[in-house]
Amino acid sequence: MTAHPHHENPNPTAAEVHAHAQAARARKQAEAEAIGIDTAFISNLVETFYARIRDDALLGPIFTAKITDWPAHLARMKLFWGSVLHNSGLYSGNPMVKHVALPGLDEAHFAHWLTLFYATLRDIERDSAATKLIGGRARMIADSLLTGIEMQRSGLAGSRAGEKLPEV
Repeated sequence: MTAHPHHENPNPTAAEVHAHAQAARARKQAEAEAIGIDTAFISNLVETFYARIRDDALLGPIFTAKITDWPAHLARMKLFWGSVLHNSGLYSGNPMVKHVALPGLDEAHFAHWLTLFYATLRDIERDSAATKLIGGRARMIADSLLTGIEMQRSGLAGSRAGEKLPEV
């Protein structure tokens, strides 16, 4: 284990590291649940949002061309958002690889995705703090994906690709 002098225990055992990670996950989940971001909310968010995506003129055809098993995709997205919002660690995958493989994705697609996502959050809102937290995470994800795609295409010139994406 690498020593971390700023920690109380600079040489934790593997069991201590695991216990610390578990406590951090539990804390993050409890904080999210305190503002209404529980498993049922995440499920509703994913179901409601992707119903909008499927009906959307811009994004619907992109998703329809790639997703053949919607129940499996929705289950995967629930794991993804559970990992993002509860730090559950249940999602494993590489969203960047999936998105880089889609030709023609650009800022307009990600901005529109965020606009639909924010509208969904507001429609199902339980707590404005939850909307702000989830919306902020969604924007960070969109920024990261767009930046990764643009850097693949343009090198460092794409490194600020997501800076104009809408805020929640």
